[in-house]
Amino acid sequence: MTTLKAITFDLDDTLWDNHGVMARTEEGHYRWLLDALNAWRAARQESGLTLDHPSGGDDYLQRRQQLAKEVPERRGDFTWLRLRALEAQLEDQGLPRSAALLWAAAAMNEFHRLRVQVTPHPEAAGLLAVLTERYQLAAITNGNIHLRRQPLAAYFPVAIAAGELLAPKPDPTPFLTALSRLNVAPECAMHVGDSWLEDVLPAQQLGMHAVWVSATGDQQLPSRVYRIAHIKELPSVLAWLES
Repeated sequence: MTTLKAITFDLDDTLWDNHGVMARTEEGHYRWLLDALNAWRAARQESGLTLDHPSGGDDYLQRRQQLAKEVPERRGDFTWLRLRALEAQLEDQGLPRSAALLWAAAAMNEFHRLRVQVTPHPEAAGLLAVLTERYQLAAITNGNIHLRRQPLAAYFPVAIAAGELLAPKPDPTPFLTALSRLNVAPECAMHVGDSWLEDVLPAQQLGMHAVWVSATGDQQLPSRVYRIAHIKELPSVLAWLES
């Protein structure tokens, strides 16, 4: 019988499907920036930007990728990368630095507004509500989602944005940080996530139990690792472990 005291969860593609969310957020916040900034410049009788959505968005992405290479310790801090890339792009468009800083921050506010518009799996909230009665819960994510504004935030008194620690998963730091805040030893904790490399392996190597959320995969699993196709199957793993 295993005595679990805590369960940590990845968020994106574990508790909700993230692909559509990121596509809408990526396009939406940048289109908002161009539209709002052009309207502001027109009201001031200034010429519009030379950027348009496709080419400007591509340049924005390339700037982020280059920044991640130049400042590798920030490669997982996606909010920082986006802000710095937007600031530089807007300054190159002739905006004063003060205006570039303000508009980049406004665009990131729009990014975060869109980013939290996720739809958790129908079973997620009920499952977490039941689990909170028996376990301490925490969230550990590489995503730059506003952790206190996402719809399941109430279930996670401990929430770790790994990129902001400058240690994105699979670095062990976010796992160890969560365990420290929960005051739980690794062997008494479980991590649940969809990524083999970023969730399962680091958790297992620390001595945690790990649940891999994957609809495919028939390879032999190492000790303390379990596979489920959907988060709704987690209770069966917990029941088996504690039987």
